[in-house]
Amino acid sequence: MCMKRTNVVLNEQLLEEAVRLSGERTYSRTIERALEEMVRRAKARGLDQLAGSGRWVGSLSEMRRDAPSKVREGGGVYRARQRRAAR
Repeated sequence: MCMKRTNVVLNEQLLEEAVRLSGERTYSRTIERALEEMVRRAKARGLDQLAGSGRWVGSLSEMRRDAPSKVREGGGVYRARQRRAAR
C-alpha cells in the first residue's frame, strides 16, 4: 500500500472529537478511518441507485442454487427446503 504525506488544515475540535469517538490513537489513523467510511458510504449510495435500474446482470436461477438448504421460519425454527430436480 502506498502512503501519501500531506499537510491539511483541520478544525482542531472536530479532529479531537473524531479521535475520541473512533477510539483511534493517532490523527493519521482517525483521518484514514474517516476516509474509508466515506468511500464505503459513497459506494453503497451508488449501489442504491442501481436498484430497479435494469443494470444488474446475473442469473436468479444460478443464485438460487447457492441458497441455503434450510429456510428460517418464525420463532427461530428451521425446516429443510425441498430441492427441485434440475431441468
